[in-house]
Amino acid sequence: MKLILLISGGALGTFLRYNVVEYGTRFNSGNFPLGTLMVNLIGSFLIGLSWGLMGKENIKPETKAFLFVGLFGGFTTFSSFALENFHLMRGGDFRTALTYLTISNIGGILLVFAGYIFSQTLLNFFRR
Repeated sequence: MKLILLISGGALGTFLRYNVVEYGTRFNSGNFPLGTLMVNLIGSFLIGLSWGLMGKENIKPETKAFLFVGLFGGFTTFSSFALENFHLMRGGDFRTALTYLTISNIGGILLVFAGYIFSQTLLNFFRR
């Protein structure tokens, strides 16, 4: 059952990633890989939010397989991020590559924290 959940989550995450990247590409006229940045930042926030709402001690292995490995793993993409940076640097666009690297890494980590903090705020609000 866990394998089916993993595959289902991965397929759903990949489908969502494809659509968000396509959406982001419509608003981008330059070299900046906006679509991949969007999925990685959104995914960072959502994984922090989900982790915080569920509490690490309460997460079942099936939920981890579907949500954290499958859905978020299929939605976010480090390999595309690396390839896009490679192309930017190879093309001599070091400023865009550095901007992309900085926003992706710092923004991603900050959004995991933001998602987690938001989840704790929600939980505290509903516990009253």
